[in-house]
Amino acid sequence: MPQEQYTHHRGTVPSSEGPQVYKVGIYGWRKRCLYFFVLLLMILILVNLAMTIWILKVMNFTIDGMGNLRITEKGLKLEGDSEFLQPLYAKEIQSRPGNALYFKSARNVTVNILNEQTKVLTQLITGPKAVEAYGKKFEVKTVSGKLLFSADNNEVVVGAERLRVLGAEGTVFPKSIETPNVRADPFKELRLESPTRSLVMEAPKGVEINAEAGNMEATCRTELRLESKDGEIKLDAAKIKLPRLPHGSYTPTGARQKVFEICVCANGRLFLSQAGAGSTCQINTSVCL
Repeated sequence: MPQEQYTHHRGTVPSSEGPQVYKVGIYGWRKRCLYFFVLLLMILILVNLAMTIWILKVMNFTIDGMGNLRITEKGLKLEGDSEFLQPLYAKEIQSRPGNALYFKSARNVTVNILNEQTKVLTQLITGPKAVEAYGKKFEVKTVSGKLLFSADNNEVVVGAERLRVLGAEGTVFPKSIETPNVRADPFKELRLESPTRSLVMEAPKGVEINAEAGNMEATCRTELRLESKDGEIKLDAAKIKLPRLPHGSYTPTGARQKVFEICVCANGRLFLSQAGAGSTCQINTSVCL
């Protein structure tokens, strides 16, 4: 270090000694400590610079983003697998063109639709045991926009042309069902059954039961009743059999009993006629008109 020399004169009294010189600076152990601290500071600066470069290299920092995260004009682009530890808020999430979008979770995946007051309007929960959806209405549509299934508090609508039930025990309806057609698959049986209660079929314009390639059976334990309030009941067949009708026997007091015989008109109408010693159907032919 440069040394400065100062000449100090004590007053104006002449002195036989020469001028005194005082050295100003840092010498000895102070100078060595200063050099040590300067060297240590330079080492720290180099280490910090090296660590910064290493972090930038490892995290793949570029002017476009960081690692698999890229900043584009439309938003953020994330490539590869990603893990979110906190809620994710986004306006739109889509995959790359031609690739699928996967959501994976160890427990469940929940999608919430909120309003301006952060109140949940619609919620979709996919868990290990079930898929649950909460909302005012649930709809399933085709690509063209045709309604396939719809459900709300009032009704459940199936918009498909055919509803197939593949369960081994069929379908159970606790209440009424309304449909224009109930039909089994080809070569399959159709059974309408109420194990403990009654089965009622109603239609304002008629109920038609048709078996085109097989038999139709109606079986009951007590009584089978066919009733027409305003019209008539037609049995249209080449043969009509009543094999289990009881056979009566003639008794002298039979005239006093209320015994009738069944008469058949040419148009197929049936009527009862008071039984006599002979047939009485010819007497009541006016019923056939």
